[in-house]
Amino acid sequence: MDEVPSNRLINPKVLSGDPGPPRITPEDARYEDLALRVRNERFEHRPRYFRVPRTTEQVVTAVTEAVRAGDRITIRSGGHSMENSVGEASDGVIIDLSAMNGVYHDPGRRAFVVESGATLGEIYRVLYLTWGVTIPGGWGHSVCVGGHIQGGGYGVLSRSLGSVVDYLFAVEVVVVDADGTARAVIATRDPADPHHELWWAHTGGGGGNFGVVTRYWLRSAVTPGDDPAQLLPPPPATLLTGVRRWTWDGLTRDAFHQLMDNHGRWHQANSSPGCRYAALASRLVVTGRGDQEDGEAVVVAAMIDGGLPDARRMLADYLDEVGDGVGGEQHIGQATPWLYTMMPPVPDGDAHRGAEYDRYKGKAGYLRRGFTRQQIDTVYDYLTSPRAGVELARLWLLAYGGQINAVDPAATALAQRDSVLKAVYIAIWSDAADDAENLDWMRRFYRDVYVETGGVPVPGEVHDGTYINYPDTDLADPAWNTSGVPWHYLYYKDNYERLRRVKRDWDPRDVFRHALSVRPADPPGEPAPTP
Repeated sequence: MDEVPSNRLINPKVLSGDPGPPRITPEDARYEDLALRVRNERFEHRPRYFRVPRTTEQVVTAVTEAVRAGDRITIRSGGHSMENSVGEASDGVIIDLSAMNGVYHDPGRRAFVVESGATLGEIYRVLYLTWGVTIPGGWGHSVCVGGHIQGGGYGVLSRSLGSVVDYLFAVEVVVVDADGTARAVIATRDPADPHHELWWAHTGGGGGNFGVVTRYWLRSAVTPGDDPAQLLPPPPATLLTGVRRWTWDGLTRDAFHQLMDNHGRWHQANSSPGCRYAALASRLVVTGRGDQEDGEAVVVAAMIDGGLPDARRMLADYLDEVGDGVGGEQHIGQATPWLYTMMPPVPDGDAHRGAEYDRYKGKAGYLRRGFTRQQIDTVYDYLTSPRAGVELARLWLLAYGGQINAVDPAATALAQRDSVLKAVYIAIWSDAADDAENLDWMRRFYRDVYVETGGVPVPGEVHDGTYINYPDTDLADPAWNTSGVPWHYLYYKDNYERLRRVKRDWDPRDVFRHALSVRPADPPGEPAPTP
């Protein structure tokens, strides 16, 4: 609700006389460490220089100097983007927010503050061990919240608690005015806040669009008092996990159809807000034939609140229903503490494979019901056939819906509020020489899954577009998107025009942009261009 004066923060990390954010050029020994801080080795993050601010004031300084010099600005928190939204401007500056990683309680706003460079792992640990609360964020411990929250983050608790943006109370953004002045603004969910629309744009509008987010304030929509332990929900004390597995040798085409149909029907029937199974999270992973040494084809991994009286029976029933008629090996473990389950210790030698990818291409789509017969056939054909240089090909079907779907699509920029699953497609390889061939394979795979709707998940009876935190520039390429539906509708649906107005009002110079950024709306009174 308020603009942030230059002396607002009292930060022990920055003392009087601090020189400000360092300007790190290729001649600086630190440059290579920053350049190699990427998730996807297909992309390079090698700007003319980096800035590594530690406070909001230092971000304002960095943005001001870049605008005055005419340098292109891109923003990085965790560097996990599936596209090159950070490294595409090699002649500019990357503002790296990794040093802004605080997690603390703000009694004045009765909310928890998380800075954009804080990782989900840091946030879970601090919130839970200090106050016994959490947010329903993602599984990836090294993902930073700078982009995760802006895109409408979700995770294993979202079916019971909702999206992370449903807990966003306020956001601090460094914006650039029409005259080139950089300033920090705090926008809140209070409808009377004159900056409310800027808050709304950060509830699913995606990163790198409107300014540099430095901090978020998080709290539940209804809070009974000042006790920090009541400001966010507690996680389950324990989680009970179970898996069911199949190998390709035991999965004929007909059996694969049965398995996928079982899975889709179950989620279609058990994903309404407040349903009995809202406390269950699940992921179905289909791995390409030959990509696993043990021949594993499909794994359904699920977890449920271990404190529910019939948690074990509910979990077993779920796995039985998914595996009905197709067998499979099933195992249910013992309930383990929530934080340990979310952040298990990983031996150093095993941390890389499947977590820290080499070179990869990812795509995604929302599902309002299970795949069609044609789509299941396509998945089967692509993942059981040779795949050039792809070393690991996977389809993930992630449980969605539940409390997420209790929110009106217009209440936040996150427009998909009646889906039950998220489909994620991943191809991983290690040799740059295989880039073109593997990208072509993944693009054809995705196109053929959605061949009946122009190669993309057009909102309709089965699909509901896709997720901006899994960006895919192919959606803006008419060679791969032949649906006639623009890329922005697939991500934002009817919320896009409102996002365009926020962009026009808060980033009138289009300082913050990338291949899939929100385009500014036309000035009032001017006609929109012909599509």
